[in-house]
Amino acid sequence: MAAIQAKPTRMELSNLKKRKAVAVRGHKMMKDKRDELVRQFIMYAKKNKELREEVERKLTQAGKSFVVARASMSAAEIEEALLYPARAASVETSSHTVLSIPVPKLTLETEEGFTYPYGYATTGAELDDAVQQLAEILPQMLELAEVEKTCCRLADEIEKTRRRVNALEYVMIPQFTETIREIQMKLDENDRQSTTRLMKTKDMLAKQREQ
Repeated sequence: MAAIQAKPTRMELSNLKKRKAVAVRGHKMMKDKRDELVRQFIMYAKKNKELREEVERKLTQAGKSFVVARASMSAAEIEEALLYPARAASVETSSHTVLSIPVPKLTLETEEGFTYPYGYATTGAELDDAVQQLAEILPQMLELAEVEKTCCRLADEIEKTRRRVNALEYVMIPQFTETIREIQMKLDENDRQSTTRLMKTKDMLAKQREQ
């Protein structure tokens, strides 16, 4: 691991030790954040799996109801019956945070009550069932979209945090450690040289006094 370019002085050594201490603390905080992100991701992924299975099951059931309705009605009759919505609906978008990460919040706004948008003379009960089932699935589909997007945001943040943790653990902290070691060795060598020079000077002065 290449060391950081730094002057071999005690002040620089002190600054590097402080920077390393900050990097070590940051590394711990980032690891804790990564671990919590993974925990939240697993929780949302499990919820996403359950919601998806439920939505797919209900969509399959609604599809079967439409197939049965199609057997007793023509395509034109079904298209005409479903030409108008059963009730007005809109989706309000907002956001909230999960571990300081903004994630979407979808809210379904609908009118009170539910009425079929067609008459009963030319339609069968199977079409009623299919329309009712789709109306009940819509809120869960919105929740599924919300949870899936949350999973994507958490996955992106986990990857970013993992890269930062690795950069600190395998690049920055080892560089600080290597640079501190080299500067410390250089300062120790200078101290030994100074001690040697001082001892030689004392010996020379002692010999001069003896003479």
